[in-house]
Amino acid sequence: MKIGDVMSLQKIKDAVANKKMICPECKKPIQKFEKYAETIDAVRDGFNIIEIDSNASRVTLTCGNEPCAWKERSEYWIEYIIE
Repeated sequence: MKIGDVMSLQKIKDAVANKKMICPECKKPIQKFEKYAETIDAVRDGFNIIEIDSNASRVTLTCGNEPCAWKERSEYWIEYIIE
């Protein structure tokens, strides 16, 4: 795991713990997350050289507020954080 990976995971943990990650459906704080993963999309050229196209963090977010059943697997998790 690289430094950026740890920072992304920590930012998600902090946002959930501090109730700053908001559910787009019910507008209440998201209660939990799971399946955090760093993703890398790579492109190979004709000489078998790999060029990194993008690098992102993907996480499954779950609202957890009754009766809201919102759950999403996203790499755009930062859009749900309010400051």
